[in-house]
Amino acid sequence: MNIVLLSGGSGKRLWPLSNDIRSKQFIKIFKKDDGTYESMVQRVYRQIKKVDPDATVTIATSKTQVSAIHNQLGGEVGISVEPCRRDTFPAIALATAYLVDVQGIDPEESVVVCPVDPYVDDTYFAALKDLAKQADKGEANLVLMGIEPTYPSEKYGYIIPTTSDLTAFVSTFKEKPAADVAKEYISQGALWNGGVFAYKLKYVMERAHQLIDFTDYQDLFNKYDTLTKISFDYAVVEHEEKIQVQRFAGEWKDLGTWNTLTEAMEDHVIGKGVLNETCTGVHILNEMDVPVLAMGLHDVVISASPEGILVSDKEQSSYIKPFVDEFEQQIMFAEKSWGSYKVIDVEEESLTIKVTLNPGHSMNYHSHRNRDEVWVVLSGTGKAIIEDREQAVKVGDVVTMKAGCRHTVIAESELKLVEVQLGEDINVRDKQKFELLR
Repeated sequence: MNIVLLSGGSGKRLWPLSNDIRSKQFIKIFKKDDGTYESMVQRVYRQIKKVDPDATVTIATSKTQVSAIHNQLGGEVGISVEPCRRDTFPAIALATAYLVDVQGIDPEESVVVCPVDPYVDDTYFAALKDLAKQADKGEANLVLMGIEPTYPSEKYGYIIPTTSDLTAFVSTFKEKPAADVAKEYISQGALWNGGVFAYKLKYVMERAHQLIDFTDYQDLFNKYDTLTKISFDYAVVEHEEKIQVQRFAGEWKDLGTWNTLTEAMEDHVIGKGVLNETCTGVHILNEMDVPVLAMGLHDVVISASPEGILVSDKEQSSYIKPFVDEFEQQIMFAEKSWGSYKVIDVEEESLTIKVTLNPGHSMNYHSHRNRDEVWVVLSGTGKAIIEDREQAVKVGDVVTMKAGCRHTVIAESELKLVEVQLGEDINVRDKQKFELLR
């Protein structure tokens, strides 16, 4: 089975745990059997591999999310990187070309496209296999998953099939309606449109060539920033007559807000937090090293991270985005392909960061024009390379790099260090990368 997972968005509705780099799908809130926590993307990837160990999984995403994906899923997962955002049709066209031209998958094979962040059980992934098998038959150019509605939701578009069979051709699509209209749709046998569909690779390749002037994947990638922003629905679905829908009656939750997210949480407290006995319906998610105490609260979410602190009625938490849009703050936490970092202090001419490097990983070999840096090793062992000279580092060692000095560090074991940046102009653009010759 070939699967493309669409991973986009900044997840501002889950501030302060999400930011422009760390979208909601990377927040570790789902408890596993061993007591540790995993993120949405880790959970979905694990579930796919459980149902189909040989599945080819490709994540279509922006370049800002690539490091987090590698951090959480490793290097085996395929990634189709969007150079910039151009909506879902260009993203899906690029991912399709990636599968055909880079991964070498036969255009006659089918692929399933779905969002990376629904909360679903294993029956959903079995249904994805059935969706791909139906697309293989070639009876329709697109096969959609239609989710059996549990209530007249205003959040979804609706698919009205021609019959009540498990697989049916589509009669019509309806936009997101008001609740009373949604109720009428459901009485007509309508299904939720969850944005999950399958097609033969050659079909979207042909449609892409009809709408975009390009030769292959690399050519499409190079001219991506010139493409028109348009959704897959508008570019393809609305113009296609041969569309089928398959019903899915299993668990499906869109965890886009704190209100819906906490419904899927097994624990009421993640991180340091205490609820007294008078609290009901309260959830604490705390990434800070200080305790959070809640007393006498009801239906409230409390979330704390280096980005900020949220205390909100759960229902009101759905309206958080306009307020977060007004905040101007530098990214305080991010996961990278080599590990993670957390900003712990910001001054006018200094920035202090706690860095964690995973075993066997290293930063880019780089320099800064406008700032000096100092590393203090807190735990672990590794090797620092300063101007092509290698030196072992261990707990308590201090390494100093002047502005313009090329440097990196390689972790032998998990390596934690404090990095102090010193200068009048500290910003993320002050970085030049070099090839490390070893």
